[in-house]
Amino acid sequence: MPKAVIVGGGIGGLATAIAFTRQGWDVEVLERSTRIAEVGAGISLWPNALRALNALGLGDEIRKQAREERSAGIRDSKGRWLARADADAIRERYGSPVMMHRADLLDILRSEVPESAVHTGISATEARTDGAVVHSAGTSTGDVIVGADGIRSVVRRAVCGPIEPRYSGYTAWRVVVTPSEPINDMGESWGSGERFGYGVLPDRRVYCFATADMAAGTQGGGLSEMRARFGSWHAPIPALLAAADESAVLKHDLYDLPPLKTYVADRIALVGDAAHAMTPNLGQGACQALEDAVVLARVAAEDGDLARFDAQRRPRTQMIVKRSRMIGAVGQLSSPLAVLARNTLLRLTPPSAQFKSLAPVLDWEG
Repeated sequence: MPKAVIVGGGIGGLATAIAFTRQGWDVEVLERSTRIAEVGAGISLWPNALRALNALGLGDEIRKQAREERSAGIRDSKGRWLARADADAIRERYGSPVMMHRADLLDILRSEVPESAVHTGISATEARTDGAVVHSAGTSTGDVIVGADGIRSVVRRAVCGPIEPRYSGYTAWRVVVTPSEPINDMGESWGSGERFGYGVLPDRRVYCFATADMAAGTQGGGLSEMRARFGSWHAPIPALLAAADESAVLKHDLYDLPPLKTYVADRIALVGDAAHAMTPNLGQGACQALEDAVVLARVAAEDGDLARFDAQRRPRTQMIVKRSRMIGAVGQLSSPLAVLARNTLLRLTPPSAQFKSLAPVLDWEG
């Protein structure tokens, strides 16, 4: 039986393990953390990701534990609409996106991987193109080595040498809150060098995220800074922040990867953030990792020519990285004239044009 050694036990790594298992392969997952768990944050799964999960046999289970996203758009800090998504058109053409907690998604994926295949507390130190991974517990070998070990991937060094992630110029806060009054809508609001968004989880809790221009590595700035920056924005943002707990706030600088020349080298393939870490502006990071998993396992099972995986996945994912970075740059504009021009352009752009712009991202069938 052929074997895949997967370095990384996050969403992309576990999905890849499932995909290879479905193809009849033996799998070994090496995860450096002592347990497989996710941070307290929500995740949007767009229709392309749901089709990937369908291919893994998990689409129905995911939908049972997720909440359909019905309406969305962009407002300014006072709540005036700048752009509204045509939810009905998206649903009719692609299917509806869903929102769920990242931990619930990870639990579903983990339950589908054989218990004996997952090894935690294992740190990879080197990957070799002959199919070996050197790690803290020894060496593992396989017919395919999968780097699913994130933006600062160890495996990636064997594919394309040292690559430095790029700082986006802004940091992000994430927090899940239980509001005193039910929230039924979702969306994102853009200010001057700042953004705030929220979405409702299946249990009626609300996932909130925010961004602000900031030097990389700036310390501090938890819930008190969120309230100072966004507490006077439109409803329900002040109420959401009032319901937040300081201990639940996550703050991380946002990075992405420059375009890699290849995602593969001999027996090694990169997936997810190891290959194409992106800013979260399109909500496609995990979605693209799920696509990667399906395509990589199929290519490996068909003829083992990993160059076909690279040819299928690299142009698409790098296009999405670029789009996400551009949207972030526009969303983070801070000069008054630039913000005025951006907001005016958004208001003048018809929903049909916005809908059409989604096609290259969502129109994926596997």
